[in-house]
Amino acid sequence: MNILTEFIPLGHNWGPLAVLVVFLDASALMIWRLDRMSRRGVEGTVLGTLVMPYCSGMGNLIFAILIASQGGPGMEVVINSLVNNVTNLTLLLGLPALIWGLRVIGRRGKKRERQIQEINRLSLLLTIVAGIFFTGVLWALGSDGSLTRGDGMVLIGIFFFWQCFEVFDVLKSNVRKNQRFDYIILLDLFLLLLGAYGLYCSIEWLVAWIEQLDGGWLSVDNLGWLSGLLMVLPNAGMAFYYAWRSRPDIVASSQLGDGHICIPLCIGIFAVFHNTQLPDIFQASILIIMGSLVLHGLSLLFFGGIPRILGGLLSIAYGVFLFVGLV
Repeated sequence: MNILTEFIPLGHNWGPLAVLVVFLDASALMIWRLDRMSRRGVEGTVLGTLVMPYCSGMGNLIFAILIASQGGPGMEVVINSLVNNVTNLTLLLGLPALIWGLRVIGRRGKKRERQIQEINRLSLLLTIVAGIFFTGVLWALGSDGSLTRGDGMVLIGIFFFWQCFEVFDVLKSNVRKNQRFDYIILLDLFLLLLGAYGLYCSIEWLVAWIEQLDGGWLSVDNLGWLSGLLMVLPNAGMAFYYAWRSRPDIVASSQLGDGHICIPLCIGIFAVFHNTQLPDIFQASILIIMGSLVLHGLSLLFFGGIPRILGGLLSIAYGVFLFVGLV
């Protein structure tokens, strides 16, 4: 049930702005509780690879499920996911790196701090390798220009295998440290679910509003682009907030891990219900995603993070992607 439709009719001029505020507030609620979790000792890479991707990628996941349930165009779901991943890996890692620098491995520090930083770097490298693998599998399955039900099942299966691996890795780490999560985490999870419901209501309202518009760029013909650009706003909030707080591990792991929600999960979910034709930007987007992941991996290996010059180049690359895709 969507309570927004009861209070904000689709025909009102101020409706889209009001619903956009609800969308941003729900995203802010989720980021706030994630921040509280990190302050209570949840490790940065754990938070970034296991919890944050579901929160920052929740909008994309809801969008895929909504379009699948309505029998809408699967091509728009693919565009939504591609735009999300390209934005995360270029602009939302590039700009914070350009402004603050994202060094996961500091030049100085105590031995214990250096050890934690090295563990974070290895975790990020593993996340990058997983992203390259997922994107490669999607490219291979979509080499014929479409995705079938079987392809969708493969994509969902490899995603949940990766999540099982991450969960067991966290459990092993907790056993080694004799560490347990506080019961207050149940409150955090409740508030996260409340934020997710707010995202669902606002996204459903906005999709219905766009579908009734006639002609122009702001129309259902560009639903994938419009929704993709909208849903990177929570990611941007997290990236800039944690970069400002000097937590480059969370910035990198959240943006890299969020990509796993879109590729392969969101695309896989839609393909299970409907055969999906791939858009014209598919090949170019895959090349940008794969190239960005390789650059991030090499940068972590040789520089211990993302230097400012690479951040600038990634930001420029995103501008080129928007020009090619939209113009």
